[in-house]
Amino acid sequence: MSNSIRAVRGMNDILPVETGLWAFFEDTIRQWLNAYGYRNLRTPIVEQTDLFVRSIGAVTDIVEKEMYTFIDHLNGESLTLRPEGTASCVRAVIEHNLLYAGPQRLYYSGPMFRHERPQKGRYRQFHQVGVEALGLAGPDIDAEHILMCARLWRLLGIPDVRLEISTLGSVESRAIYRSRLINYLEKFMDELDEDARRRLHSNPLRILDSKNPAMREILEGAPRLLDDLDEDSLKHFESLQQILRNQGISFEINLRLVRGLDYYNRTVFEWVTDKLGAQGTICAGGRYDGLIAQIGGKPAPACGFAMGVERILALMLENQVEGVPVVPDVYLVHQGEMATEFAWKVAESLRDQGFKVMQHCGGGSFKAQMKKADASGAHFAAIIGEEEALAGQISIKPLREAAEQVRIDLTEAAALLGNV
Repeated sequence: MSNSIRAVRGMNDILPVETGLWAFFEDTIRQWLNAYGYRNLRTPIVEQTDLFVRSIGAVTDIVEKEMYTFIDHLNGESLTLRPEGTASCVRAVIEHNLLYAGPQRLYYSGPMFRHERPQKGRYRQFHQVGVEALGLAGPDIDAEHILMCARLWRLLGIPDVRLEISTLGSVESRAIYRSRLINYLEKFMDELDEDARRRLHSNPLRILDSKNPAMREILEGAPRLLDDLDEDSLKHFESLQQILRNQGISFEINLRLVRGLDYYNRTVFEWVTDKLGAQGTICAGGRYDGLIAQIGGKPAPACGFAMGVERILALMLENQVEGVPVVPDVYLVHQGEMATEFAWKVAESLRDQGFKVMQHCGGGSFKAQMKKADASGAHFAAIIGEEEALAGQISIKPLREAAEQVRIDLTEAAALLGNV
């Protein structure tokens, strides 16, 4: 006997018992984004590899270690399953010249792929919701994104999520800081861990985000990027803080906050929880004013954020937030040839009137069918025997409350069931 085929490690099935929470989350997300005027953009899950190399940066963990890349044998192109959504969004905006019509507020959702060691909150196929605003340069749109997130946590019933903000300054000020940081860290070459030594001359800012406790003392003494900020970046950052204070949004300034993608500048932020262990960041984003030109478009400012759906759902469960289970309004029980034929008409008639109807299949006694009706979670059982079929009627039995079974004409069913 051959071995059974299982899902790829780190790429998980989402079972019906779980999808009620997913549906609640997705419905909330759509209403939330509509309230802010964001429109949906849908891009392919496969892109040319060069898109991610040019946008994310060749010397990053994502590009060096984590991307699912393959050669298309039909034309020899190097293709990659998308590891994040911003680059694809920007590519689509450029390709379809969307900024010609003015600034764009867009969002996307769907699966992303990274070849990582699977653990709680970190999977090889995971889902993100991303929000992007392109063509807007001021701190007001940065603040809008943070305020949006604060509202979403309230809508989802998630308390105790803290906001950390920082700024990466301009490309020019960051270059000055980069040199100072390298000079500082080179003094501790023998004490740096393997990752830090590897990144020292290629991506030194990422060393600031090290989770290695042995590096803590070294990093605490490192130069501050804030000290090398250009005047415009500092003004932008101070204006953002003022808007957040005026709107009652609490935040911490974390000068060690860096983003893992090379395209960020100025504002960066993360929403963090202590309830998910090591995978505490549930949402992160910031400004990426150079990315559009970097991919080949006309220079334009942009900012955005993305959230990990699985992590947020785990946090919702941690806070005992439950989705609404998908159950039928009516379970249709029937027995006998004439009754079964009439049941088809009844089921479609009720669906035409907006009711969710599960019609019994597979035969069986009334008693057996009623057990299945109760197990389905339906509010009512609609019962059709030969007598009901001859009379063009149905018997309605409430399943979730103590009430009498009644027999009515099909034309009266909608009024009786209308309280579902």
